[in-house]
Amino acid sequence: MSSHVLRRFLSGLCLFALAVPNARGVQEPATATAATRQAQREALEPFQSLVGGWRGVGQPRRGSNVGAWSETAEWIWDLKDEQGPALCVSFAEGKQLRSARLRWDPREEQYVLDGDYADNTSRRFTGRRNGNRLVLETIADDETTHQVTLTLLNEKRTLLLYQVRTAKGTQFNRVAEVGYTRAGTKLAEEGITGRECIVTGGLGSIQVEYRGKSYWVCCTGCREAFLDDPDGILAEAAARAKKRP
Repeated sequence: MSSHVLRRFLSGLCLFALAVPNARGVQEPATATAATRQAQREALEPFQSLVGGWRGVGQPRRGSNVGAWSETAEWIWDLKDEQGPALCVSFAEGKQLRSARLRWDPREEQYVLDGDYADNTSRRFTGRRNGNRLVLETIADDETTHQVTLTLLNEKRTLLLYQVRTAKGTQFNRVAEVGYTRAGTKLAEEGITGRECIVTGGLGSIQVEYRGKSYWVCCTGCREAFLDDPDGILAEAAARAKKRP
């Protein structure tokens, strides 16, 4: 599948998820106000570097190739959700998560990850960020705690660790860890070459045109947001630029 087709599929996947009732039994938040949406987006900005394509290698046991596999991941922004901005990811050929959606819950002041697994199960994780690590947990019906830890090593490397702890257990046991390397060549640094996403301020990878001028966006989600309201996006970008030192 080409990257263009994959990005269109991911964008549709995020929008489709909005129309499906929540199967996890958790009450969804009401439509977010403009101020809330801004706060939600700012809370997700530390994960801006995730946007784009990644190549991953999964290992049940660290340092061992027994049971290892290869997979790919693609992250995009969803800025149209009435509940607030989110980062969506789809995994191809993976043995753990198949897709997931990360957002910020301002009421509980925590991150929420809704994940669909390769075995057709779904789980909602919650957690908080500690530096470059985001630790998310959920408790299953049998009181087993599932934990997902996302570690941002740098612009080119990311880790996703899956662990579980039984109801009577005292420590987490490793299920698998996937190490990701950014696909393709490294994108331009933010604010250096002008390839800055006009929507989020991240690393631009797609060009859009408006009134004879070209602008960069970082993913198809940001492209759709720009095309829906270019004047509003440009005004936000100008306000963001004024806040810089």
